[in-house]
Order: sequence, then C-alpha cells, then structure tokens
Amino acid sequence: MTLAFEPLFRDLNRLTNELFGVARGVPQAMPMDAYRVGDKYVAEFDLPGIDPNTLEVSAENRTLTVRAERPAPRAGDGQEAEVNYLVAERPRGSFSRQLALGEGLDLDHVHADYTNGVLTVTLPVAEQAKPRRIEIGHGGGEHRVIESGTGGESG
Repeated sequence: MTLAFEPLFRDLNRLTNELFGVARGVPQAMPMDAYRVGDKYVAEFDLPGIDPNTLEVSAENRTLTVRAERPAPRAGDGQEAEVNYLVAERPRGSFSRQLALGEGLDLDHVHADYTNGVLTVTLPVAEQAKPRRIEIGHGGGEHRVIESGTGGESG
C-alpha cells in the first residue's frame, strides 16, 4: 500500500517545495542567532548533519559569508542513483548566508568552530573601536574624565 502512494508523496513534496520557494540547487538560508558578549560578537548558525569539510567561512569587503552543503543521500549499495523519498522535510543542497560587518571589527582574528551541528563564528571588536577614557582639561586647572559610551561624568 505504501508503494502505491509513493508517487503521490513525491509529487506533493515537490509541489510544496515549489510553492514555498525551496528549489533544489538554490542556496538556502540557515537559521542564525547573533549577539554581543563583552568585546566580541558571536553568530551561531544551525547546520545539523553538515559535513565539516563542506563548510566555508570568509570575510571580504566587510562581508562575512558562510557556505555549507548537505547532499542528497545515494542508494546504499554503491549505485549512483538517488533514493526515492517518501517524505523529504530536511533541506538539502547548498546553504549560504552573508552578513554585512561594521567598521569596528578585527577581521584578522575571526574564529569559527563547528560542534554538535552548530557553527559558531566569533568576531572580536578591534582595539581602535573599543571605548576609551578621555581626559578633558578645564580652564581653571580642574580636570574632568568622561567615560565614552556611558555619557556620564565623574569629577
């Protein structure tokens, strides 16, 4: 009975993918969280089941690019034919994501790690972009220090 419905499942899956814009061979987005911790920014990408050898992280012209690939499985008996899916909900193919980066990042010290299906990219803040204390002279010989980034004054 399952074999009789196999073409129906395959056709419904293909139609659903076409309606929602998930075409095979087209780079797809990957879920991401991005946050700041202290003097670094962190971007985490969900890429379960990706072969680490297909991962590529590059920074060029203030753009961070992450690429990965999850190929469709092949028949297990050494044949080159693709398997016939009954249900195919896990995305396959090429994945790509680009992030525009600000001026204050140290792109020479970007770090990437792929553990448990999560790619973590760490982008440190450049030294010249970190907040600094600036002393301000006053005509009466008294000095004030203003903390950059806090807007507060101390005497």
